[in-house]
Amino acid sequence: MIPALALVLGVVLGLVLEPTVPAALQPYLPIAVVAALDAVFGAVRAQLEGIFDDRVFVVSFVSNVVVAGLVVFLGDQLGVGGQLSTGVVVVLGIRIFSNAAAIRRRVFHA
Repeated sequence: MIPALALVLGVVLGLVLEPTVPAALQPYLPIAVVAALDAVFGAVRAQLEGIFDDRVFVVSFVSNVVVAGLVVFLGDQLGVGGQLSTGVVVVLGIRIFSNAAAIRRRVFHA
């Protein structure tokens, strides 16, 4: 219940405060969102499998976002930011769909 309330509160605060992302960080925001979604889908899967650990979730969430951002930043510095961004999105997308399939199998027994 607390995570759901925190999500609603975060959405409301975002809509009311309308935060802006500095131009220098805007290329990294979509990567951070995809990395965060990967951690969330992994947490839902772990919860359904009965092995969820909140510390593992927090570490996974933060490390996914930081590592994905660092990979894209490194790519920008090397002049291949677009390619590395695509690679990060593909890898995390595969993980998200893999977790979504596991969640579907667990929930619908199919």
